[in-house]
Amino acid sequence: MDRRARLGAGAALLCAVAVLAWASSPSWVLGRVSWVASDPLRLTVALVGVAVVRPLFAWPTTLLAVAAGYGLGLAGFPLALGLVVVTSLPPYWLAGRGASDGRVAAAGERLVAETGDLRSVAGSRLLPLPSDVVSAGAGVAGVPARAFALGTAIGEVPWVAAGVIAGDSVATLRTASLSAAMDPLVVFGTAIIATLAFAGPVYRLVAS
Repeated sequence: MDRRARLGAGAALLCAVAVLAWASSPSWVLGRVSWVASDPLRLTVALVGVAVVRPLFAWPTTLLAVAAGYGLGLAGFPLALGLVVVTSLPPYWLAGRGASDGRVAAAGERLVAETGDLRSVAGSRLLPLPSDVVSAGAGVAGVPARAFALGTAIGEVPWVAAGVIAGDSVATLRTASLSAAMDPLVVFGTAIIATLAFAGPVYRLVAS
């Protein structure tokens, strides 16, 4: 496939994602998932299905944590964290396959090389950025799959924990708000840790 064909396919995919995201919403999904929440097995199967299709709709990964917390309580944390890792893999793989040798890719590779594969992914996950942006960035930068998966699991811990707690505290998923998982203390604390993770490598890159 030549460059023009790849660009056309990419544009078509982006348009499809935009239409799907416009036609539905995380709140709609939460409302439909709630009817299976009374049975842990049904809820697990439903969440796996949501995790598989989530990248197509550009939904936030917090959706999985909130639903797991609602149906399983705090015990849903391991399941939610595992699903967040799984649902982050498609954007990572797609971006890696379509990566070029441009300036953005080169800059990402330099930062990852200076920071380290695991540390760069974990630090990026701690920032309040869209999950798929971080996944795609890691794919473009050429981060190995094992380091990507482990770094995602480590960096997503505070966000998944906040989502599970938020889901566990609501009376019904129809009234759940994904913004409730974005506690200001969590955002501030993770941003500080991420800054510390990248401060040294960024300084060395700028100074070199």
